[in-house]
Amino acid sequence: MTMRLFDFDRAPNPRRVRIFLAEKQLSIPRVNVNLFRMEQLSPEFLAINPGGTVPVLETDDGTYLTECLAICRYLEFLQPEPRLFGGTPRQETLTLMWTNIVENEGLPAVAEVLRNLSPGFRDHVFPGPVPYPQIPALVPRGRQRTEQFFDRVAHQLQHHQYLAGGEFSFADISLFVTAEFAGWVEIQPVQQRPALQRWYERVAGRPSVTA
Repeated sequence: MTMRLFDFDRAPNPRRVRIFLAEKQLSIPRVNVNLFRMEQLSPEFLAINPGGTVPVLETDDGTYLTECLAICRYLEFLQPEPRLFGGTPRQETLTLMWTNIVENEGLPAVAEVLRNLSPGFRDHVFPGPVPYPQIPALVPRGRQRTEQFFDRVAHQLQHHQYLAGGEFSFADISLFVTAEFAGWVEIQPVQQRPALQRWYERVAGRPSVTA
């Protein structure tokens, strides 16, 4: 069995995995799951991932991995270089720490704005098959949470070249995708945050980010 990546070009989380793959110079066959057509809620896809989200990595032994962090950590075991989780216990734990901050503070804050604002999420404010209505009153809160998150990472980047320290890592991939995701709801994270802007320009120059 050959590995496959269930993917959708427009979604931010699959992009994190594609950038990671590009950094590793790995090529994996992709299966498009069109979120606009709600293919992620089809019985066939829910049998693969009951959460109804992409990306999903199908491994050589038929295991389905459904979270970006798990997928990319698995890929790093298969292809250790270049190291994107760090080469020391300290660097790996810092990478995991900052990735967790992005995943718990950054991405959900932007998603709170988008999913309670965009008509496309009217009955699906959360991923998965259960319908949840939008609450437009949460949009200002989401914007405030997003700005607070970017303030936090900007402070970190005042003292470090990359988010988890001196080396580019998976945490930077996650932050870069979040920064661009924020543009979907007209939030400009680099404005009035010089350290974040310098970091953004540095990462945006990497060929992998076009994946």
